Amino acid sequence: MAKENGESSHGSWKKHVDDIKKIFDFKEVLGTGAFSEVVMAQEKVTGKMVAIKCIPKKALKGKETSIENEIAVLRKIKHENIVALEDIYESSNHLYLIMQLVSGGELFDRIVEKGFYTEMDASRLIRQVLDAVNYLHSMAIVHRDLKPENLLYFSPDDDSKIMISDFGLSKMEGTGGVMATACGTPGYVAPEVLAQKPYSKAVDCWSIGVIAYILLCGYPPFYDENDSKLFEQILKVDYEFDAPYWDDISDSAKDFISSLMEKDPEKRFTCDQALEHPWIAGDTALCKNIHESVSRQMRKNFAKSKWRQAFNATAVIRHMRRLQLGSSFGSSIQSTNSVPNPQSRAPAKSQSVDCAPLSLKNCPPIAPLPSAVKACNQDSDGPVPQDDPPVVPELTRPRPSTVTVIHTGTK
Repeated sequence: MAKENGESSHGSWKKHVDDIKKIFDFKEVLGTGAFSEVVMAQEKVTGKMVAIKCIPKKALKGKETSIENEIAVLRKIKHENIVALEDIYESSNHLYLIMQLVSGGELFDRIVEKGFYTEMDASRLIRQVLDAVNYLHSMAIVHRDLKPENLLYFSPDDDSKIMISDFGLSKMEGTGGVMATACGTPGYVAPEVLAQKPYSKAVDCWSIGVIAYILLCGYPPFYDENDSKLFEQILKVDYEFDAPYWDDISDSAKDFISSLMEKDPEKRFTCDQALEHPWIAGDTALCKNIHESVSRQMRKNFAKSKWRQAFNATAVIRHMRRLQLGSSFGSSIQSTNSVPNPQSRAPAKSQSVDCAPLSLKNCPPIAPLPSAVKACNQDSDGPVPQDDPPVVPELTRPRPSTVTVIHTGTK
């Protein structure tokens, strides 16, 4: 059984265990990260469902500081919109982070499945992200890798809150308040990071601006298959509010995005400022249904998985339904219509540039996924729906989707 580790100040919070499977019943693989594997599991004594981040020590050679940093960050965080670290176990070969299990699915999946979606919905989502990130910043923590894939719904309920996950790149700000390590995900990373300049909390605010942009049109503000050209776009802050996709979006929403996607980090909105913007705190977010346009673009631009999924939230929902767990959790899952359609396409997973993937061959063997779940993890190479407007060839700035007229956004 587990016993507390009191060997050092760094290890006093770890519980030693000979075999983690004596404590938890491993169910399904939810996904893999740069040097870890996430497994859905059930605690044998309580029956509680959790997500376990399984980290082989052999794969951590030379990266011990990175994982210790993640744990140090997670242990400090207590916020309703941030996935909680509930416990830590250590065996001779592995480190296990016992995480809160969220079962509501990924952000884009839920939006695509909706029949009705408005600016107001997007505003409420971004407000929750701002609240959580503002909390992190108040603790001198910078996430550094905010992106849609790291935003998960707590439950399948229609009114479920959003949760921020994955703190693998988080960093405690030192007394200087700046960092210089190049990290993050290319499409969401701030100009100052690409310019290899010292940066601070403002990088998270930039990423929130990028996410808000996507939530209102369904495609990213910066896009190119060539990373060098993509980086050039970001460094120049070369994005547009393209017609017809932005024609029905309020000027207030565009102003909000422009205030976050400001090249100069000193002029960029902070979380506090963003939370006070009329699009968040006031009544300027429109209630017009933009679902058809946004969901079509999301399907098109986030349809093909180029990298392994970071987190398969669909597997959680399916498994919880199969188990038909108790009244509160089970009934909430069964009473909602927002369970992902197996035929729907999962958004593409973005690859962080901080660390290269490592082999997970030494992770404990885990029961194979059911075929239905395996199918969700595979790349989707099927045809893209052809109901979009005609493609206009040779745009001066490559777009991931059809664009007919270009309106310049405020930089």
